[in-house]
Amino acid sequence: MQEAVLYEKMENDAVVCRLCRHNCVIEPGKTGICAVRRNKGGTLYSLVYDRVAATAVDPIEKKPLFHFYPGSQAYSIATMGCNFSCRHCQNCTLSKTPADTGLIEGQEVTPEEIVQKAVTGGCRSISYTYTEPTVFAELALETAALAHDAGLANSFVTNGYQSTRMVGEMRGLIDAANVDLKSFSRDFYKKVCGAVLEKVLATIVLLHEAGLWLEITTLVIPTMNDSEAELREIARFIAGVNPNIPWHVSRFHPSYKMFDLPPTPSGILFRARQIGLEAGLRYVYTGNIPGKGGEDTVCHGCGTTLIRRTGYRLHSVKLKNGICTECGAAMAGRFDSNS
Repeated sequence: MQEAVLYEKMENDAVVCRLCRHNCVIEPGKTGICAVRRNKGGTLYSLVYDRVAATAVDPIEKKPLFHFYPGSQAYSIATMGCNFSCRHCQNCTLSKTPADTGLIEGQEVTPEEIVQKAVTGGCRSISYTYTEPTVFAELALETAALAHDAGLANSFVTNGYQSTRMVGEMRGLIDAANVDLKSFSRDFYKKVCGAVLEKVLATIVLLHEAGLWLEITTLVIPTMNDSEAELREIARFIAGVNPNIPWHVSRFHPSYKMFDLPPTPSGILFRARQIGLEAGLRYVYTGNIPGKGGEDTVCHGCGTTLIRRTGYRLHSVKLKNGICTECGAAMAGRFDSNS
């Protein structure tokens, strides 16, 4: 076990974890909501610091991050555990097993080994993903520092529940984040996710102010968060933070404890995309419906299609250093010389 970061000692050997916005008060012998941070005798420990449960080399578009070194590969890692209780979790065997069974699996891997595998795999970045990376902050932050030394970038794929102090730790180490903005309903967040909407919104603002490249994903679930009114509220919020933030509206597939709902009709996603554009967002993408449109990056200056995509595959790129080769307009994002 590794001593945890961002916690405070209390009376009678209790501790309060300051990693995320739950601010769990943890009694001796107990874990927080994430089930992977345990109080042992008044000291908080991470149970997953060296227990990597999933690795893969992914296209960065899979995160999804469309304006963060597009076309590159990301070495993706995760441990078990999560601080949300989403009923539609698509990675529930990783995220919920510690809370449901107490079992924590994973292979012992050091930050140095993670970076080396990313380099030898030809990756441009390391992505902390699949589960909520905040719960394995000790591993992620140490790895991220070494990744920068090796010339690699870092991204979080996250539910956006970091504490203000955690965002401060991420500043300068984590270069980008895709945040799941799951709904604009307090009731949805409380009943479906076990969280508070306003705290997610506050974190999105903080991450943007901290200088991370930010993209937002909303998994559009039939009858749950797919009304035009709610989609418009989400789009307006994002535009109010920055209209250059890409918004990914993605298709829901039944999973975990939500098999009673159908997949999202494509028409709803296309309408959501139109709502985003009407709200002033420059970049709105449909997800999980490859080949049906809504995946290309279009120049806001001249309307040229700059990146053609089908799913995670790029077919053509008309960008150089993030500049449109047709009109010279600069695209928002992080780009290498060939994109």
